[in-house]
Amino acid sequence: MIRVTRGVTTAVTLVALAGVSPGLAYAQPDPAKTGVAGSAAAGLPEGWRVVGSGAGRELVWRTAGEAVPMGDARVEFRADGRLLGYPEAAADGRSFRLRHGDQRVDGGARLSVTAGGRRLDAAGAPSLAPRLRPPKAPAVPPAPEAPLPANPVDPGVPGPYRTVSGEYALKDVRLPGFPEPVEMRAAVTAPAGAPGKRPVALFLHGRHGTCYKPGTEEDSGAWPCPAGMRPIPSHQGYGAAQRLLASQGYVTVSVSANGVNGQDHAADDGGAQARSSLVRQHLARWAEWGAHPDKAPAVVRKAAAAADLSRVLLVGHSRGGEGVNRAALDSLSAPPASQDGYRGPVRWKIRGNVLIGPTIFGQNPVPDVPSMTILPGCDGDVSDLQGQMYLDATRGVGRGAALHSAVYVVGANHNFFNSEWTPGQAKAPAVDDFWSDGEQPDPVCSPGTPTRLTAPRQQTAGAAYIAAAARLFVAGDDRVRPLLDGTGRRAPSAGPARVLAHAVGAGRTPAFVPGSPDTGAALTVSGAGRLCAQIDPDAARSCLSPDEGGQSPHFASWETSPEPGRDAVALRWTRTGTPVTVRTARPVSLAGAESLALRLVVPPNTKGTELDVTVADASGRRAALGRVRVDGLPGSERTASYWAREVRVPLSPAVRARLDLRKVAALELTPRTAGGRAWLVDSWGFRPGLPAVRPAPLPRVDVGRLTVDEGDSGVRTYRVPVTVSGSGSGQVRLFTPTPGADGNDGFTSRVVTVRPGRQDIDVRVPVEGNTRYGWEVSHDAFVKAVRGTVVGAHRGGVTVRNDDPMPEVRVTPVADAVTEGQALVWRVTLSQPADADVLGGVSFLAPAGGAPELSTADVDPEWVRDTFGSVPDPARPLSRPEYPDAYAGFAVPAGETVTEVRVPTVRDGAAEPVETLRGVPFTYDAEWRQVPGAEFTGTVRDAS
Repeated sequence: MIRVTRGVTTAVTLVALAGVSPGLAYAQPDPAKTGVAGSAAAGLPEGWRVVGSGAGRELVWRTAGEAVPMGDARVEFRADGRLLGYPEAAADGRSFRLRHGDQRVDGGARLSVTAGGRRLDAAGAPSLAPRLRPPKAPAVPPAPEAPLPANPVDPGVPGPYRTVSGEYALKDVRLPGFPEPVEMRAAVTAPAGAPGKRPVALFLHGRHGTCYKPGTEEDSGAWPCPAGMRPIPSHQGYGAAQRLLASQGYVTVSVSANGVNGQDHAADDGGAQARSSLVRQHLARWAEWGAHPDKAPAVVRKAAAAADLSRVLLVGHSRGGEGVNRAALDSLSAPPASQDGYRGPVRWKIRGNVLIGPTIFGQNPVPDVPSMTILPGCDGDVSDLQGQMYLDATRGVGRGAALHSAVYVVGANHNFFNSEWTPGQAKAPAVDDFWSDGEQPDPVCSPGTPTRLTAPRQQTAGAAYIAAAARLFVAGDDRVRPLLDGTGRRAPSAGPARVLAHAVGAGRTPAFVPGSPDTGAALTVSGAGRLCAQIDPDAARSCLSPDEGGQSPHFASWETSPEPGRDAVALRWTRTGTPVTVRTARPVSLAGAESLALRLVVPPNTKGTELDVTVADASGRRAALGRVRVDGLPGSERTASYWAREVRVPLSPAVRARLDLRKVAALELTPRTAGGRAWLVDSWGFRPGLPAVRPAPLPRVDVGRLTVDEGDSGVRTYRVPVTVSGSGSGQVRLFTPTPGADGNDGFTSRVVTVRPGRQDIDVRVPVEGNTRYGWEVSHDAFVKAVRGTVVGAHRGGVTVRNDDPMPEVRVTPVADAVTEGQALVWRVTLSQPADADVLGGVSFLAPAGGAPELSTADVDPEWVRDTFGSVPDPARPLSRPEYPDAYAGFAVPAGETVTEVRVPTVRDGAAEPVETLRGVPFTYDAEWRQVPGAEFTGTVRDAS
């Protein structure tokens, strides 16, 4: 028998799940308040329930703690670690729902809610403070390292120009897929009296609340703003960085994106393409004003210096980082017109990107535009620091001339880089995004710890390093490169902030790069090490097991797990002198390199890991290069601190005389500490300086989505729409769906060579038609660049729409007049089997004529808890539960036609009259409206 709970099936019934839209959307209705409430089924964790039926079926999670604020990391539902999809948020930020199902998960699966790699639903964890698992005793961070040597040139020193500021507001624009127009507003800070045309720095903020009510703590994610609310001025939050750059001669423009934030929950890419369109709309306006100054707004016409759009730096925070990355990509390789909100000419040149705590959902960085990524060590929003992929995912893809730098700021959180997201500075409500459990403060990131930065110090450091990127990428001043490329220098103007850096690109020669198409495809590892998978649920294969606690930015997850092509070298030793040898299938050349650079990870809070570095050439001659020392970052289980430090050993004249550096075949790492662990991310031949960056026209891949009806008979094969544009040829890794026996799609991957104008990516999906009711099913495909390509829309597929009506449902009594202690039972019968579970519910009404009603004290407390979410005290009539419009759900499993609704009563020992239960069954129509059935009643007699 199937025991009925409020809107859910039991553990033996399969639950249909799938995601349709990333991120949070405050404007969505809360199922607990709209008549589709449900409770956890047996086997589902507390806080979870399933509501609805068929294409309207939803998996719902409601946090027991505080609301989850609108943020940049996507909220994800997972089952046993497998990604189910990206739910939408209710207006109160506490309920999340995942709808339109094609994936199935057993009711006993381990469901979890994550955002930025952290748990939102861990027992006892505050909702603002997701953790991987309950933490161990807090780790004690090591004593601070000695300060790095100061760089001779400090980019954070203000320049000679006085600055002027103002704003402009233009006519709203419409962007594809967004029902409401998006604002064209920006804050401008520019140098006064600067000669000639000045370079441009354009800022784009991330995903934050859109509206607030002055004088209250009330905010919203709606767009347009509701009556009585004002737009949150997130674009005004980079004033310190804008003023610094303007004093140095830059025209700075900070763009408002509330209209994107309020609507991007419906975008497959989280709004990256929309943000790109918005950025390019603003650049196009500046190009027009350069040609026709009389048409410019007052702040541009009267106050700002003339803009030089051949020298543009883009600065993006969080999802704004992914937006400016896409803008740089779209400026080089035009996106499909159907996806783009800007279709005019490109009259600007992007010289570099600055990405602050960015998202990178598609892991599709533009490879040939220089970038600097700021990784906040105490990021509580994009807490997996996935922005590391703006470096790691460029390796081997483009020409390798562009520098891609990661700057790790110890003690910085996500929000405080924007003063309008900072408590005490913001006009609207604001929070410290790094959560702090009062019972167990974090030793690294809780406010007041020695490593945690105050907001002013964080903003000062951020401005200094943004200026460093501007000076290097736009002005070409190589003297600031050591701040960004792993040389190990600091900017004195950043104050006490501990800022570390490493880099790839800038003409480095690939030496030992696991997973690289050039050198890593056939690496072998021997000794006290192994080639490990960055993304793999198997602890034996994984570089860093989920049971370790803590995270590595280098191992940020993507759409699938495992993910082929992403490897590293894991070292583990128990005594000194145990070597690890890494060999390449074919020799690599280090000729012309000054030193060998290695990016090495050691566990957080460790000190003094020492390794001897030796290389051997193809003839077997060996040469010791030197010894490196690597210290771990300050970290805890709440931080992503398994991050690589860059170390270099010189290729001395003696080494050059001994080895043939044109044919290096092996790298040997020998620990000189008693025991420990380390991970080699990659190694490169390093030479100082920056080569000229000339982006090559690369083929571009965009995956689309096709929606079809299943049909009534036969098998039709559909092709996933893929656009390959641009010129030349390149390679992508293609992930294609493979339907499993349980109804879930698995994925297979292969490397595919693509050329514009050809059908090199040919993903076909067979669809079998029938006349049985079923769920909407999506078969998705993904791509990621491997060599000589760029990827815009990385995810798409074929969605199969159910086109058959739901069977008719009839409810008949089995036992509708019982003695207390027995169960009231009704049979639910379908007119024909369905290909999907058919769900409905029974709403309880007050008995007619004021007859005595069955209450929560008269039925099994477990049934009450499952049906209504809790056992009320005092007891309540079943028609007036604590949650409005709650109901008892029923489920007819796929392929079957019968189930039962059971209401188990209990003996309560009290003398009572005959009590009545009055119910109305319902199902849902295609428009997600409840269709009521025939009313029925049951009676319970006193057993005394």
